[in-house]
Amino acid sequence: MIDLRNKWTAAAICLLLVTLLLGIEARSASSAAAEAAKPDVVGIVTLGDSITAGYEPGMNSSSKPYGYSERLLEQAWFHGKRATLDNYGILGLTTAGLRNYTAAIKDGTPITADSIQPGIADPRLDSFAARAAQTKAAIAEAKLIAITIGGNDVSSLLLEAKDMSESDLKNRIQELLDVYKVNVTAALENLRAVNPNATIIIADQYQPVPQLYAGQSYAKLMGAAESFTQAVDSLAASVTRSDAPVLVAHAASRFAGQEGSLTHIIADSNFHPTQLGYETIAKAFTELIWGDYRVPSTFLTPTASQRPMAIVVNRTELNTPNKPIVRGGQNFLALGDVLKAMGASGKWDSKNASATIVYGGRTVVITIGSKTMQVNGQKIAISSPAFLQKSGKELKTYLPLAALASGLGFDVKYSAQLRTAFINP
Repeated sequence: MIDLRNKWTAAAICLLLVTLLLGIEARSASSAAAEAAKPDVVGIVTLGDSITAGYEPGMNSSSKPYGYSERLLEQAWFHGKRATLDNYGILGLTTAGLRNYTAAIKDGTPITADSIQPGIADPRLDSFAARAAQTKAAIAEAKLIAITIGGNDVSSLLLEAKDMSESDLKNRIQELLDVYKVNVTAALENLRAVNPNATIIIADQYQPVPQLYAGQSYAKLMGAAESFTQAVDSLAASVTRSDAPVLVAHAASRFAGQEGSLTHIIADSNFHPTQLGYETIAKAFTELIWGDYRVPSTFLTPTASQRPMAIVVNRTELNTPNKPIVRGGQNFLALGDVLKAMGASGKWDSKNASATIVYGGRTVVITIGSKTMQVNGQKIAISSPAFLQKSGKELKTYLPLAALASGLGFDVKYSAQLRTAFINP
């Protein structure tokens, strides 16, 4: 005789297992879909010396740098990327200091000025030490790590070269490069331990002294810079991998013959890039990553007054006769230009004086004069309302750009130096 109780118990257990498995699969699929829907963000971490820090004469602890690192972030936005920047450039850092700093970050050991490099005088070092865990997390999540290092290792040559024989100089350069290779290789290994997959780009060391200033030493110093470039190329080739490349940004060749305009001469052994110099370094990195270095079209023609604001939407600079209007510190665009730039669809409701814009599963409704907008039916406050503006014989609907872009799920960033708003999906 068959025991129906056992039969039904077994069936119930099977049904329960199937239900649980389906629930797990559904949750996994939902989680995967949510992960796939998350916008891709390019985390940029820059490490190294005062060039990474963006130092220029006259800067102090409250100064806001605008060096190659900050330009690299702008270029990511220019090329349609959501991107963040963490800049850990330390004034006076040598390759030994970089090795110590990255080792402490990797191992989670306490960081002090002396543990990085005895005698270092960067006033921001205490704040770097306090953020060691945050630094490790930033490196672990980075997709791009950019490094300038080595200038403080070889700066003594700027003074010594003129009094050294060819053979003595050659031997001295080799000594410095041997130390450079050991320290930088160890630093790269530390970074790879934290982040096995990021693209790492390291700059070679440009020669900063103009020929007029260096005199007969110029040829010797240029030869030293060429030896440095060869050493960096060799080092990168020995550690690069197809899935985790280590590349070289060749800045040295771009400075050759242009040192006077690209470099501040602060003292006999203290040289830092000018703004044009920092742009030159940024170009070396950017062209290696994204192929071209971009500036707003407003920078390409001389203007007698302040340059107008530019707007770049998903790599394309907005070019329309309906120029952006600034009200209350906010930028407004005509409705038709918004739809075209963002690839969104929309319509104008004259009865309610409202615009409805649809993009990527989001619907935004903005009403003329209203201090709120609706995003998927939910009211959200905005600081400046939409308005109507006469253009010729037509009335144009002008919408608050930043509020609308955020409502549609776009990323909005602004560069004060370039006077450019970047809007990326």
